[in-house]
Amino acid sequence: MSSAPAVRSSVRIAQFLLLLSVACAVSPLLAKKKEPATSGLNDQKRAAHALNRLTFGPRPGDVQHVLALGVDQWIDQQLHPEKISDSALEPHLASFRTLKMSSHEMVEEFPDGPLIRQVADGKRSMPSDPAKRAVYQVQVARLEEKAEKKERKQELARASAATQATTATSSETMGENAPAMGPSTSAQPADNSAMSPDSAMAMSPSNATSDKNEKSKEEAPAIVADNLMSAPGAKNTHAIDDAGAKRREERLFADLKVQQLIDLPPDQRYKKVLAMSPDEQLAFADVLRGGKGQDFLAGLDARQKEVLLAMNNPQGVISDELVQAKLLRAIYSERQLEEVMTDFWFNHFNVFINKGDDHVMTTSYERDVIRPHALGKFEDLLLATAKSPAMLYYLDNWLSVGPESMQALGIPAHPPRGNPYRYRPPRPAKANRKKSGLNENYGRELLELHTLSVNGGYSQQDVIEAAKIFTGWTIDKPNEGGGFKFDPRMHEPGPKFVLGHRFKPKGEDEGRELLHFLAINPKTANFICTKLAQRFVSDDPPQPLVDRMAKTYLKKKGDIREVLSTLFHSPEFWSDETYRAKVKTPLEFVASAVRATDADVEDALPLTRQLNNMGMPLYGAQPPTGYSMKADAWVSSSALLNRMNFALALTTGKVKGVKVDATQLAGNAPPADVTLALTNMESTLLAGQVSKQTHDSIADQIAQADKKNAPVNSGEDQKSVQAKKPGKPPAAPKPPDISTMAGLLLGSPEFQRR
Repeated sequence: MSSAPAVRSSVRIAQFLLLLSVACAVSPLLAKKKEPATSGLNDQKRAAHALNRLTFGPRPGDVQHVLALGVDQWIDQQLHPEKISDSALEPHLASFRTLKMSSHEMVEEFPDGPLIRQVADGKRSMPSDPAKRAVYQVQVARLEEKAEKKERKQELARASAATQATTATSSETMGENAPAMGPSTSAQPADNSAMSPDSAMAMSPSNATSDKNEKSKEEAPAIVADNLMSAPGAKNTHAIDDAGAKRREERLFADLKVQQLIDLPPDQRYKKVLAMSPDEQLAFADVLRGGKGQDFLAGLDARQKEVLLAMNNPQGVISDELVQAKLLRAIYSERQLEEVMTDFWFNHFNVFINKGDDHVMTTSYERDVIRPHALGKFEDLLLATAKSPAMLYYLDNWLSVGPESMQALGIPAHPPRGNPYRYRPPRPAKANRKKSGLNENYGRELLELHTLSVNGGYSQQDVIEAAKIFTGWTIDKPNEGGGFKFDPRMHEPGPKFVLGHRFKPKGEDEGRELLHFLAINPKTANFICTKLAQRFVSDDPPQPLVDRMAKTYLKKKGDIREVLSTLFHSPEFWSDETYRAKVKTPLEFVASAVRATDADVEDALPLTRQLNNMGMPLYGAQPPTGYSMKADAWVSSSALLNRMNFALALTTGKVKGVKVDATQLAGNAPPADVTLALTNMESTLLAGQVSKQTHDSIADQIAQADKKNAPVNSGEDQKSVQAKKPGKPPAAPKPPDISTMAGLLLGSPEFQRR
């Protein structure tokens, strides 16, 4: 519906559903806690429930597939992702080369600021590979441009100060030599009234000052320029001015060059860019930031696109590919439970991608640390995260130095006899000691967020002792994408005591022993199982379920797959109270909307920007707590309005790079049959599980909008219409706007919950 009444009708529906969404989303928070009941879900609901909890949402036909296979057998398949082919996902990720790169390779191909400065200062050679060289050249040119602007600003500031000093000196000199102009001065007429107005104005002090100021303003640029050229120590700025003028000229013609090159075949287009001078490439890269960038990149292969994008922002290529891949995996992967658990554990062991070099480290963190252990043993996952450069960097443990370590005491390295961790070197005088660099961040988060929980019964002294145990756990060549390294010179010697347990001095093995001690702790079992139950069951999961899961955890030595199996076969998981009791996070909502509509995603970046708008940028949780899984963090009128706007934009084709066939969602219903189209969409998008209130409100409002836009059919009224508009045939009935209808269903309270 494109008419004004139809638009107003859509707005009314959206407002109604928004209020309904808020009420339905908040109600679980206000409802009294109920005891879990035996599952009353029929087979259809069981299949839909399993898909909503173990995946990022069902696609058209998924419910039927699960029913045909059997819900229990399908769950067992998802618990063993290695047995599921994921070949359908591979084409969607094929163009993201950084997903398979090591951190060192990413640093080399997508340099950060410090590396570029090394090249600019001649401390590191420029790459010989033409593609890499182009990326480095542009960054060096941009760095030089910034330096030139800064230098120019400083020179002008010095010249301005010199000018002000000269002016002040001249004023003082003039003041000393000026003739007295007192009342008795004979040069001044006794009667000013006898003077002409022009003469009086010329003689007035205020006018003389005004003329002097105006003259100073006119001469200021020349004075500044003269002082800039002649001031002691000032540099000749002709070279700076020439370079700036040249770059301005390059930018002036860069837009025209882009237009000319777009018409060339992709390979020739790419070669022309590599053959440009650094200044030309810099101007060209700036032009590609605009809307013409996508047109210019069309037809290029994966590496060629990365090179041209890296000219603008090398580190941005890494993060853009990572966030797109995460969303595409959530949408297209057949190993859905593995993706859900990868997201769960990344959030549990959160790192922040925008903290310095974590741009480079986050890809490896998710690929090599989180994903391989997502359904394995918790202790293995805990150890892998502790040794990950991303975690060491994020929580600053790589800089942590024991107060009594050899490095802190300034003692040179030498191999002592016997156990080096029992070695007590002679203590130098206080003046010769280095300041202690013990960092407690990881020790605290390990106990509070990763294992025991905030109520785990530990003290501040336990945090300090844990921090001492992990001194020396650092990164080998962090600026070059290096891996884990244990440095004994940074490690605190002597025994440590955590939760009453004595850890003998064993160097790196102390950390391994503490991680094992925490992984098998009953409080860790309870905390981890509570969080898993919150993700899969409810925000306030039943304690009997958590207890049974914790029992499995301890019995199976932290086997995550076994714990989940206990959860998925529990009566609490299948109870009526659990069905659609969880509010979706923004990631779950966006991924489920794309999956439900069977959308074709050609470019996932616009979808990731939608998540930014909803307050959940991927890998963008700054605190170590990660994102909340509970409804109260995501339920508000503004948040739900953002979701409604996204849903309508998605189904009406306003999200770039994503295509939705709304006609297919409506089951190819006859254009005029609103009821059938809506019923078909409810079955496709929500497995038919829509409340009567939601169904009736959408149907009634759309029917009213169609009635307002339909031609008048009665004979008398038709004649009246024709009399007012003679010669104009009556308008044909307009079909219902099924795209808007689909968007409103995605924004409904039922779709907001899983």
